Amino acid sequence: MLDECRVWAVVGLSGDTRRTAYSIASLLQERGKQIVPIHPAAAQPGGLEVLGETAYPTLADVPFPVDVVDVFRRSSEAGQHADEALATGARGVWFQLGVVDADAYERVRAAGVPMVMDTCPAIEWRRR
Repeated sequence: MLDECRVWAVVGLSGDTRRTAYSIASLLQERGKQIVPIHPAAAQPGGLEVLGETAYPTLADVPFPVDVVDVFRRSSEAGQHADEALATGARGVWFQLGVVDADAYERVRAAGVPMVMDTCPAIEWRRR
């Protein structure tokens, strides 16, 4: 997923530079990935732009294909984003460090879609 997937939707990404989602999205860009911020604030008048990219309120609002859905949300909310990833045809799902939902993992894997859970791209790139 780290190498072959180029377009990463980052669920929970806002313009708050203190948040982990922001630093990881920035790293994804440095690694040549296109990021797609997903945040409810994008539905407000004037929208939202993060790291030079237009944000969308939901995955369903993104008007082009997304390769990976990278989830920075509470574990209790993560499963719905995994289901949205499947519904929109994402090629992979990534639950960040501390985000765990075994049922969502099983649904995604049963659909034949690769999924990573409870780790971070930064950690995985360092392991190489």
